[in-house]
Amino acid sequence: QVQLVESGGGLVQAGGSLRLSCAASGRTFSRYPMGWFHQAPGKERELVAAISGNGGGTYTADSVKGRFTISKDNAKNTVYLQMNSLKPEDTAVYYCAAANSIGIVTTPSLYRYWGQGTQVTVSS
Repeated sequence: QVQLVESGGGLVQAGGSLRLSCAASGRTFSRYPMGWFHQAPGKERELVAAISGNGGGTYTADSVKGRFTISKDNAKNTVYLQMNSLKPEDTAVYYCAAANSIGIVTTPSLYRYWGQGTQVTVSS
């Protein structure tokens, strides 16, 4: 069982930055590939970025490539999403999730544990 708690969301102007954090419970955090998803009103939840359990491999969606960076600190049981050059279209609830798999997981159905989400609002 893994419990996830996101933090770091908020209101920011376009062009600004935010860093989201996701703190995980459990002693085996390093075994879990992690992902960040976002869900805008009226839209489906989408994968934004993913990282392997040991943090050695990452995936970033085309829509945020070059602006968002995912990282993982297994010593702190925390995964981060650094978001730069934010745009109004990045406005969404952001969720972190842990996959019960290996490698870099880009299939949403493989994510088993979810946080409660944190709101990110980017004003124009």
